[in-house]
Amino acid sequence: MRTGLYPGTFDPVTHGHIDIIRRAASLVDRLVIGVAINRDKGPLFSLEERVAMIEAECLPVGDKTGTEIVVHPFENLLIDCARDVGAGVIIRGLRAVADFEYEYQMVGMNRAMDSSIETVFLMAEARHQAIASKLVKEIARLGGDITKFVPASVKEALIAKLARK
Repeated sequence: MRTGLYPGTFDPVTHGHIDIIRRAASLVDRLVIGVAINRDKGPLFSLEERVAMIEAECLPVGDKTGTEIVVHPFENLLIDCARDVGAGVIIRGLRAVADFEYEYQMVGMNRAMDSSIETVFLMAEARHQAIASKLVKEIARLGGDITKFVPASVKEALIAKLARK
């Protein structure tokens, strides 16, 4: 069984993330969506909220593709998470050249720690290349329309979260 790990903070999950998940699901038998507990980033949504949003939006992808999809929170090194879930491949989404520079460094470090785990890059579809969770939150915070960037349920959750802040 080929297991892939697609890690991220997913704060919140966007159409770009879902696009990568949909495409990654065709490459593996089991796709683990690793939700990073990254206290340094100070996510807007709690871990539980991010996991619930990803499950609601992405588990149906598994039904359509026949791929087992698992949502797995993690707080350790990415390479250790990959080992923990039995992933032979880490899947990373790229939007632009700037993403590649950072990802290239991370791949080198991960390969130095465990050369048996490969990293595969998937380019975001052109219509999703500008989407970044950080920008989506900023647009929503300033009253802009985020309909094009996130699923309807995520939009509602984000607007409600910002209204409480």
